Amino acid sequence: MATDLKRWFSLFQIIFYEDRNFMGRHYECMSDCADMHSYMSRCHSCRVESGCFMVYDRPNYMGNQYFFRRGEYGDYMSMMGWRDSIRSCRMIPMYRGSYRMRIYERENFGGQMYEMMDDCDSIMDRYRMSDCMSCHVMDGHWLMYEHPHYRGRMMYMRPGEYRSFREMGYGGMRFMSMRRIMDSCILN
Repeated sequence: MATDLKRWFSLFQIIFYEDRNFMGRHYECMSDCADMHSYMSRCHSCRVESGCFMVYDRPNYMGNQYFFRRGEYGDYMSMMGWRDSIRSCRMIPMYRGSYRMRIYERENFGGQMYEMMDDCDSIMDRYRMSDCMSCHVMDGHWLMYEHPHYRGRMMYMRPGEYRSFREMGYGGMRFMSMRRIMDSCILN
C-alpha cells in the first residue's frame, strides 16, 4: 500500500525556485500547497517534472491562475504578465473518463443551459450565449477562459457545483471558452 501511494505521488512533481532561470533556493512539491510562504518568500521560476498543476498568485488557491504541464518555466512572470510570484499550487489529478459540464447563463443555474462533453472555443459562436455565470461539472477537469479561443485569464474547474462566479471573486470576468484537461496523465 505504501509503495502504491509513493508511486502515485511520484506521478506529480513540481519544483519552485526563488529566482528566474531556476536559481536560488528551491522547494519541491508533490501535492497541493495552500501557502508556499512558509517554504520560500518568493518564487519566480518553476519546473514541472511530471503531472499537471494549477498555480495561483495568492495563498489558498486564490487570485490569478495558470495551468502548468510538464516543462520548464524559467521566467513565467514575464510570460504571464504577473507582478507577483506563485503563492499556492494545486495538483490536477489523473483522469481517464468521460467529460461533462453544464454551463448556465446566469447565477444559481439560471437562464440558458447547455451541456458540454468536449472543448468549446467560443460559447457565443456555438450557443449564441453571451455570458456564463455558473456551471456544474459532472465529469472531468476543465479550464474556463475569459476570452474565446482559449485566451486570457483562466479558472480551473473540478467536479462540483459553481453557483456564482461573482461570489467566487470573478465578478468582472466573463468566461467565453472551455477546454478539457486531458493531459494530466502525460509523464514523459
